[in-house]
Amino acid sequence: MQERTLQRISVVIANHNYGRYVGQAIDSALTLDWDDVEVIVVDDGSTDDSREVIARYEDRITILYQDNATQRVARNRGYELSTGDVVIHLDSDDVLFPSVGRELARVWHEGISKVQFQMLRIDEHGRSLGSVFPRYSRESTPQEIRAWADSTTAYPTPPGSGNAYSRAFLDRIFPLDDSCGPATDSACLAVAPFLGDVVTVAKPLVGYRVHGSNTSDLLADPEKFPRAVERARQRYEYANRVRGDMADGRALRRSRPLLELRIASYRLCPDDRPLAGESFRRLLWDTLRSPAHPGPESIPKRVQVLVWSLLTLLAPDGTARRLVRVRFRRDRRPLRLAAGGR
Repeated sequence: MQERTLQRISVVIANHNYGRYVGQAIDSALTLDWDDVEVIVVDDGSTDDSREVIARYEDRITILYQDNATQRVARNRGYELSTGDVVIHLDSDDVLFPSVGRELARVWHEGISKVQFQMLRIDEHGRSLGSVFPRYSRESTPQEIRAWADSTTAYPTPPGSGNAYSRAFLDRIFPLDDSCGPATDSACLAVAPFLGDVVTVAKPLVGYRVHGSNTSDLLADPEKFPRAVERARQRYEYANRVRGDMADGRALRRSRPLLELRIASYRLCPDDRPLAGESFRRLLWDTLRSPAHPGPESIPKRVQVLVWSLLTLLAPDGTARRLVRVRFRRDRRPLRLAAGGR
C-alpha cells in the first residue's frame, strides 16, 4: 500500500427518527475501502425504530443514546468520542461511496481544513436520480475559495455529508455553540476557508437522499426563506468572530446565491426582514451590482441571476411566486452557501 499521511477516518452519524435510512448510512461507512475506519452513531432521542436498527451494529460501531437535544449536541458528543485525524459528519439519510478514503488520501496534505466532493442525488430506495451537485466546472483552488468566502461569504460547497474535515481544524471550533443554529455543518462550512485549505474533488463520493422529510426543500414552507437568510447572517457573524474581524454586512450583500434567497424571502414573507435595512431599494441596488462581484459563476450565470432577480422583484405577486418556485425547486439547487443550511 502507498505511504499516506491520512490514517484513521472517523464517520460520525447523528440520527433522529431516520430508522428507515440509518442502517444504510452505517453500512456505507463500514464498507469504505480503507483500512482504519471508526463509526460513531449518536441517536438523538429517536421515537421510531432507529435504536433497534442501530443496536444491530453494536459489535462494530460506537453507539451513544441521548435524549432529544438537537443535531448540534449529538454531533458535539460524537466528535468528542472520535479519534480519527479525518472526520466525516454523515447525515443519517445519506450514504458514503466506498472510494471516499482513497480519494481523500490522494489529495490530503498538511494544512487542509476540509476536502469537499460532489454528491449524487438518490431516491428513497437508494437509486440514482441522475444529477450531481455542486456542478463544478473545474476544481477551484483553496486560494480562490478563500477569496470568494472573504468577499461574498459564499463559495461552491456541498452540505454536511459531502465534506471530510481535518481534526486539526475541528479542534479549533468544537464543541459548537448554538450561535449558528441546531445544525453542525453550517459553522464548519462558513469558517473552513479561513482556518485552512479547502480542497475540491470533482467526483460524486456521497449519495444525497431526496425524500419527503428533507429540510432543504425550501418550497415546503415559505417561512423557510427568511430563516435561511437569518442563518446566513448568523454564520457570517460567527465566521467573523472566529477570524477576529468586524461584521459590517457588506460581504453578505455581495453573495449572488444569498441575493436570490433574500429576494424570495422579501416577496413571499415581506414582513419578515432578517437583514437590517432590507428594502426594495436595497435589493434592487444589490441586484444591479451583482454581476460585478467576485465568485465562481460564469458570465451567463451572472446574467441569469440578474434577470431572475429583477423579474422577481418587479413582478406581480402571483408571477413572483411562480418565479420563486421555478428557481428553488430541489433539482435546481446545485450548490450550498457557505452561510446557508441544509
